[in-house]
Amino acid sequence: MAAAQGRLSDGAGGMDDAKDTEEDMGHPSRSAPPPFRAAVEALRAARLRPQIEVEPTPAPQRLAPYAYALEAAVVDGDQDLADGRLVLLHDPAGHDAWRGTFRLVTLVRAELEPEMAADPLLPDVCWSWLTGALTARGLACGEPSGTVTRASSHYFGGLSERPAASQIEIRASWTPREGLGGVPDTGAHLASWCDLLAQVAGLPPAGPGDASVVTLPQRRDPQAR
Repeated sequence: MAAAQGRLSDGAGGMDDAKDTEEDMGHPSRSAPPPFRAAVEALRAARLRPQIEVEPTPAPQRLAPYAYALEAAVVDGDQDLADGRLVLLHDPAGHDAWRGTFRLVTLVRAELEPEMAADPLLPDVCWSWLTGALTARGLACGEPSGTVTRASSHYFGGLSERPAASQIEIRASWTPREGLGGVPDTGAHLASWCDLLAQVAGLPPAGPGDASVVTLPQRRDPQAR
């Protein structure tokens, strides 16, 4: 298993307003509340599948008083199979919409074969992958919400030789249950999010008896980095 390390490109639904400072990219400020610092350290200490590269990235500054962000890519050699971003938000005063003091916000995306993208059940299946990844690790969450988007690109003129491309994108947020000291098990939530990434990427289960990852058939050839 690999410790958290990796990368991504663009933002996700309000997550692109980020301040690129050394503090944002590393440990939280000493002035941050202890529950937030503990939650961030649990993210940093998580051990993940070697095919998933994760690293800190600038966090959005307007969504909550405190925020920490990670970006990830599922990598096979020099190819990316899927990528995503996970943001931890914290408001010590609580948030009515969250019904808690923490919130996790995510973007996950991957390319698919056009035939797979045209499946009318695909959005429901992708959403079930997210909820199933949390349930498989025994994680309780509140107020889940999100969207599953399918997009197709067709090329013409000077680009007509390119094959049509289809992409699936999952944007979601949920409130993790807070444990001892008001700190959620963010390490387990990160692991379940990586299970989702692996599932979208079409990776086989991580080990014997691990049914939380199901391969995705009809996958387009991965994008070279």
